[in-house]
Amino acid sequence: MESRRQLPLEGVTVVALEQAVAAPLCTRHLAEQGARVIKIERPGEGDFARGYDTRVKGLSSHFVWANRSKESLTLNVKSEAGQRILHQLLSTADVFVQNLAPGACTRLGLSFSTLHSRYPGLIVCDISGYGQGGPYQDKKAYDLLIQSESGFLSVTGSPEEGGMAKAGCSVADISAGMYAYSSIMSALLLRARTGEGSHIDVSMLECLVEWMGHPLYYSFEGAQPPPRAGASHATIYPYGPFSIGDGGVVMLGLQNNREWRVFCEQVLQDGSLASDPLYVDVPLRSEHRVELSARITDAFRSMSTQDVLNRLDDAGIANALVNNMADVWAHPQLQARGRWQEVQTPAGVIPSLKAPGIWFDETVSAVPDLGEHTTAILSELGYSENQTHNFINQGVV
Repeated sequence: MESRRQLPLEGVTVVALEQAVAAPLCTRHLAEQGARVIKIERPGEGDFARGYDTRVKGLSSHFVWANRSKESLTLNVKSEAGQRILHQLLSTADVFVQNLAPGACTRLGLSFSTLHSRYPGLIVCDISGYGQGGPYQDKKAYDLLIQSESGFLSVTGSPEEGGMAKAGCSVADISAGMYAYSSIMSALLLRARTGEGSHIDVSMLECLVEWMGHPLYYSFEGAQPPPRAGASHATIYPYGPFSIGDGGVVMLGLQNNREWRVFCEQVLQDGSLASDPLYVDVPLRSEHRVELSARITDAFRSMSTQDVLNRLDDAGIANALVNNMADVWAHPQLQARGRWQEVQTPAGVIPSLKAPGIWFDETVSAVPDLGEHTTAILSELGYSENQTHNFINQGVV
């Protein structure tokens, strides 16, 4: 009989004082690498992301996405008994992750310096809007606000005045969660060599500014920043959406002069366009994008979407359909690669996407109900049923 595959983080315990998206997404990925993640939530209310919407069989779409494979412990960490329980957990934990409001953990006696003196091997990961230190340290931050502060909104949206647009997903939260995740993995490797825990201070602003590297350097030393270009690339053309005669839209991307020649000859079937002096290199094609867009759209007007896709594929030109969410749920590539799996939730079974890069199947477990594991965790810590009942009456759990 084949033995069960050992997971990379098996034996690692993570305690998380987390809410919203950034920290929960980080710890979900740790859980799906095999770590045990104990999510601490407010008694009665829980992570406020549980109440963002009711789109998944009555559950929040944000919550079911970012919180599978965890255990939920309700705990009033401001109470004396709650503090005692929390420190019992931290005394044997490997990682502590938190993204409470700025200063909250310090007021609770959970700063890195305090924890490191008690638990020198504990890895502490603090996620906040602006990081610790500096004039913005205590400033509250949400995803859209960081998109604004990072300059993301200045280059995203349509070119007309007032045309800025936020990203359709929580890019600041996601970037912070993933940098926290990778940093924790590095800290675990370091601790294996030194025995020492590390302090990881993740700033959402710094994470998203890192992703802004291209527009930042494009604007180096006061140069003109890239303009907002809607769904097109700001500086490379043709690179974006084009309408087809049957009402379809295809997204295509050409990045060099060789591809441009092939595109003209094999897709547009107009070899003379490839040598037109207005379009001979990338900067000129971008400069004259309005005229070029009209010529490409005119060529596509007599074709079907499938005809255009076939020509693009045959010519080796990168292309994509502009899918909606229903299309993504049914995407043939995700289906063919077996990337969907069933996950249990308090409202029943739902499909979920396997984490990218995961090569093993034994990683995903249920989305927890609020406080679902409280009694079991307290029992594990040595508390009797009667003590647990008293904690409930006292509002500790």
